[in-house]
Amino acid sequence: MESIIHYFQTSSHEYWSYFGQHIAISAAALLISLVIALPLGYWGSKNRAIAEFCQAFAQVLRIVPSLALLFFLIPIMGTGLAPALIALVVLALPPLLINTILGFSEVSKEMEGVGLALGMTNWQLLKEVQLPQALPYLLNGIKLALIEIISSATLATYIGAGGLGTLIFTGLALYQMDLVFIGGLSVAFLSLISMIGFDFLIRKATPHDSNY
Repeated sequence: MESIIHYFQTSSHEYWSYFGQHIAISAAALLISLVIALPLGYWGSKNRAIAEFCQAFAQVLRIVPSLALLFFLIPIMGTGLAPALIALVVLALPPLLINTILGFSEVSKEMEGVGLALGMTNWQLLKEVQLPQALPYLLNGIKLALIEIISSATLATYIGAGGLGTLIFTGLALYQMDLVFIGGLSVAFLSLISMIGFDFLIRKATPHDSNY
């Protein structure tokens, strides 16, 4: 405990730099993943062939180890932020795709029919009917993807992308368990906060009579 206190007294600026890097790379990876997965998942919910392709693609991505993916990208793209982002996006896509397809597939056809009968445009139908009903599933997919990103972003240190993994692997290399503890606990804290926050949002977005 004394060594942990000493670290924050002498190197707090370093810690917050790593903390900020970890949040920045996680947020960037999640945003890119959403831009890819949400339209593709929505499209997949309307087309069985696309849905089957997305689900098969997601299953393949799930079996790819994070570290193996990073090392695979190094010969192609070198080290740094870009290969780390690509690896994190790939790891985040499976839960986003699956939950997006599931969410929009669960939208009530009767409600869609009523919306069309009232003269709603496709955009109005999406905004007023489909999105609210699919939202709990979408939020669950984002939660799972974000937790995956936050935990896997620690490996970005291997290719020079920074983040809290720097503390963990520096501590392991130097046998300084205080650094390992600080880095590991910080990553766990970010994951826990993300999970609690999204669970709260999911409860708010889920109708009380829903079986979600």
